[in-house]
Amino acid sequence: MSHPQPILMRRSEIIDMAEAVRRTGRSSRTIRKYCHDLGIGRQSGSGVRIEISAPALEMVMHGQWEALELLRDGNRSDSRVKRIYDHLGLSPLD
Repeated sequence: MSHPQPILMRRSEIIDMAEAVRRTGRSSRTIRKYCHDLGIGRQSGSGVRIEISAPALEMVMHGQWEALELLRDGNRSDSRVKRIYDHLGLSPLD
């Protein structure tokens, strides 16, 4: 089984597992599954904290699959992607 290309993240977009759990109300196990299956997080090595894309996680939580694929492709200027960034108070262009 192949996994999707990971989301390329900027420092300002990254949250940790505790914050992802707090924001979503989902378990860390579920968030890890999203990271693994949907490519919305990265872990640079064993025992290293997982870094999660806040915009990508928000897209998953709202079922915004087209926006997620646009973000995966690096398209931060599309209105569907910008809407999530605006919701989070982030700039898609920083």
